[in-house]
Amino acid sequence: MTDDRAAPQWLILVIRLPGEPSRHRVAVWRELRKIGALSLGQGIWAVPDVPAFADGVRRAVELTERAEGQAVTLRATGRGPEDAARFEALFTAARSEDWTEFLADCGKFEEEIAKEIRIAKFTLAELEEEEQSLERLRRWHRDLTARDVFGAPESAAAGERLRQCRAICEDYAERVFAALHQSEGMGGQA
Repeated sequence: MTDDRAAPQWLILVIRLPGEPSRHRVAVWRELRKIGALSLGQGIWAVPDVPAFADGVRRAVELTERAEGQAVTLRATGRGPEDAARFEALFTAARSEDWTEFLADCGKFEEEIAKEIRIAKFTLAELEEEEQSLERLRRWHRDLTARDVFGAPESAAAGERLRQCRAICEDYAERVFAALHQSEGMGGQA
């Protein structure tokens, strides 16, 4: 049985930067990590050649050139299906690690709200903090989804877990508003 899919194209970035100041290397490294690029060795990175990565690659090249470094971008497919499959597996494994970290943060979010409910901390300030945490999870999920081009197995569980986090936050918001309404009602009766 043959696979009719075309082998995915990859962008290989070869980046050379001056040794000092180190902030330039750190800035390029952060940009490439942010987009989910695979590190293949010192100064060599790979991403699938799809639009989701174009801006990040462009920013990494600009940061390199601003630092008076050199950036070379190459297109590659691998010499055969085994190479393409190996790259795809490496990239998907990296996304699986990202999703695992995301799921752990969802767990922390759920634990935090459970603690606030347990100690009956129903304040608007706390609700705002939890909503900001949920928004951070939403942005992170959106970013991970955009770069998970091969569909890591954990992505479905992450989507469901984010829905659970939303529901938990909505429940907490209802509790906060009920507590505020109750305290306002008692204030008016005094």
